[in-house]
Amino acid sequence: MGRLDGRVALVTGAGRGIGLATARRLAQEGASVCIADIAGAVAEEVAGTLRGEGLEAFGVRLDVTDREEVEAAVGETAGRYGRLDILVNNAGITRDNLIFRMTDEDWRSVVDVHLTGAFLCSRAAQKHMVENRYGRIVNVSSTSALGNRGQSNYSAVKAGLQGFTKTLAIELGRFGVTVNAVAPGFVETEMTRTTAERMGFDFEDFVAARVETIPVGRSGKPEDIAAAILFFATEEASFINGQVLYAAGGPRA
Repeated sequence: MGRLDGRVALVTGAGRGIGLATARRLAQEGASVCIADIAGAVAEEVAGTLRGEGLEAFGVRLDVTDREEVEAAVGETAGRYGRLDILVNNAGITRDNLIFRMTDEDWRSVVDVHLTGAFLCSRAAQKHMVENRYGRIVNVSSTSALGNRGQSNYSAVKAGLQGFTKTLAIELGRFGVTVNAVAPGFVETEMTRTTAERMGFDFEDFVAARVETIPVGRSGKPEDIAAAILFFATEEASFINGQVLYAAGGPRA
């Protein structure tokens, strides 16, 4: 018996990294999972891999900034399984730069994917959750919400997701829908590897330097964040609402 037996989840940005680890963990706990990613072929491949592991999953291409695509993905998931219980707003991008070098497009694209994407997905998903009087929405924020040099756009949207989380918690709690956020610290993913490359660092050296600042003495892994998201998605977390959990290996807030 898994903790999510009979539940249905949709995870955005599930083609790799934290999203993939989360989708796998939810499925391992018994959930049927929609693997949603802007790279549709990757989403299908991941879903096939999970099915090969004996898990229930299917893949869809999803641009979270496109309302019609969002509503179609949510509708397909609910239509396939008869319900939608869990939404993980994980899709994200980075366009790092100091403010005087940051372009309009750098700003808008990050805002659109993180904030508009979470809004569109949550608005579509909550209809099914409210109808069923049950739901779990988990937003992926970041320790960058506390401020990080060269990430004025990313820091702003990650902080915005925390306010979004708390507001939805107030609005939807009475319908049996909880909304929480996980704020990862440094996690070894394709995104952080790209950041190291852009900065001209060897990734292993980049990781080692970051580990020096982490009290537990190691870097985060996608599975660490998936475990935190899983907690918020379970029945055991039903009295926790509107909270932000910093999964960073030490106190960051």
